[in-house]
Amino acid sequence: MEISQLRTILHVAELGSLSKAADRLRIAQPALSRQVRLLEDELQVRLFDRHGRGMVVTEAGQAVLRHAQTIMTELELIRASVLDEGMPMTGHVSIGMPPTVGDILSIPLAEAFKTQHPDATLRIISAYSGFLLDWLHRGDVDIAILFAGKPVRSLKALPLLEENLYLIGPANSQLRPDRPTNFETLASMPLLLPSIGHGMRNIVEECAKACSVELNVKVEADNYSTLKNLVKTHHGLTILPLAPIHDEISKGELTYAPLTDPMPVRKLVMSYPSDRPVSRLTKFAARILTEKTTQFVENGIWPGRIVRPE
Repeated sequence: MEISQLRTILHVAELGSLSKAADRLRIAQPALSRQVRLLEDELQVRLFDRHGRGMVVTEAGQAVLRHAQTIMTELELIRASVLDEGMPMTGHVSIGMPPTVGDILSIPLAEAFKTQHPDATLRIISAYSGFLLDWLHRGDVDIAILFAGKPVRSLKALPLLEENLYLIGPANSQLRPDRPTNFETLASMPLLLPSIGHGMRNIVEECAKACSVELNVKVEADNYSTLKNLVKTHHGLTILPLAPIHDEISKGELTYAPLTDPMPVRKLVMSYPSDRPVSRLTKFAARILTEKTTQFVENGIWPGRIVRPE
């Protein structure tokens, strides 16, 4: 039994497909299939049922997967235990963040690297969660801040933050921070939202479905700067967290109101692969991101609630 075989079955189980797992791990599909087959031969059990739609984990396979995940976690702890914390930080780390998060955390993260580990190189990738998730699996990103979704077996996710989404309007609108807006009233308002499938839009659509509201979407735009500019020029209202519009609110260019019944909320998690070692540089970046997030929330710059790992 080899570590590579355990890593393989974790990814095949998650994706339900040899071809998708081969693409993610950048290994030829025949080689990946052979790893699964050899492990099944060694254990004398069938780990997956094969059919036209992909690979389905068997009952025996579920038991093996639980042990495989435990082994990968223990390996990570072994690697961490022998690291010399006194050694200077060098090397390279890639950090992925959604655009609204990157706008807040990129500068303090870069400043921390410049001050404490100037010989290290930092790459900050700003993209939507779907892309970041794929790059995280491929190894193109070492750690990423993502919007919480369905748990992924091959990733370890640490809760970071919960933040409300607010109705955003131009400065001369009737929206006020102390006057909540009932979600049902959005049916009569011209809205500017990200396109269907975007994480933010999904949250808003789920709230609309919960209160049987049909949203009046006039313009779809996935770029937050575009949404803000459209609101400023009186093309409609949008729904965003407050952090990305902190400066505009301070300058009096935009205003906002809380949404209620229901209140849309998005959750952020910090994720990294559970089947690969985590470098000291990556851990440093994760610590800085966590500390800065906490600091911004406590100072009122990032309206939200810090979520501590259980």
